[in-house]
Amino acid sequence: MKSTEEGRAKDLDSFHSWLVKAVHNGPVAVVTGKNGDMDTVGSAIALAASHPRLMACGLHLGRLAKKMVQHHQAPFRKLNPNHRSWPKDLAGVVVVDAAAENQTGLNLPDVPKCILDHHATNEWELDDEDLFLQWDVKATTELVSEYLFLHSTSALTPQVCEFLIAGLITDTGRFRHANHTSFSTAGKLIHHGDIDYQSFIEFIEEETISPSERGAILRGMNRAEITEAGPWCVVRTRCGTLEGKVASLLVSIGADAVVVTRQRDGETRLTVRAPRSSVKQGIHLGNIMADVAKKIGGDGGGHDGAAGWSGSADPIAAESAFIDAVARTKRTE
Repeated sequence: MKSTEEGRAKDLDSFHSWLVKAVHNGPVAVVTGKNGDMDTVGSAIALAASHPRLMACGLHLGRLAKKMVQHHQAPFRKLNPNHRSWPKDLAGVVVVDAAAENQTGLNLPDVPKCILDHHATNEWELDDEDLFLQWDVKATTELVSEYLFLHSTSALTPQVCEFLIAGLITDTGRFRHANHTSFSTAGKLIHHGDIDYQSFIEFIEEETISPSERGAILRGMNRAEITEAGPWCVVRTRCGTLEGKVASLLVSIGADAVVVTRQRDGETRLTVRAPRSSVKQGIHLGNIMADVAKKIGGDGGGHDGAAGWSGSADPIAAESAFIDAVARTKRTE
């Protein structure tokens, strides 16, 4: 993963050359990860703003991403899960914030591809004409921001800056998992976009929770149980919606790690969270979920303090695989 300033500048130059060639040959799809979180959607919409032949698209818009898209009336094309038909003149695909093709939920066309990602894992199978940029940053929006500041400053409108800063805020857990580059990028975006940060934070945190969702959260909290996983204290529960919110609430009571399980329409999903203290002592949830996927199938990955897995495995088997992986993680004091 690139971390030096010189290496990243070369990466961005290579990406710019790849992108210029691609849009010269035809339209280019900017594809999001299938979870539709703010980092992947913000990255796609911001990058697509840099050229009229780029179109942000994907399977899903998460709650905040949908709110942002509607608020700014931003162009984003939602695709059907059975999507098979791509434009005949499609010249390339840029995938943002996905560590493998199956994390897009799509069968990507046989055209040149460029992957922009920040996850620790990589399961892409690429050809010589493809490009892969994997940076050691806290959010893909950091990578896209640096590209736009270097090669397409005119695309950095106040609205685009808001999409980028929203992705950065949410993927760092409101900066709890941020580092100096995260704060540097945020400062540049706030300054360039002339963003009233306090008002913006109030906007993205303003959330209407329905009575049924409130009930689901309370039931998820009520079902919570503590499990000793080797040197770690894991809190586990089940919830049918807003699993990330439930997991974050449970982390706040002092758990070393939290796993929230959901099963719907034959698919099992695990949402996991860990505090910074656990990350510093050895937990990396993204790697753990990737290991779970290797063991029981499905698709898993994410960040050190927040990750997920989805697949067809039995919920108990999936939860047990996660707890086993945590138990095998050495704790360093």
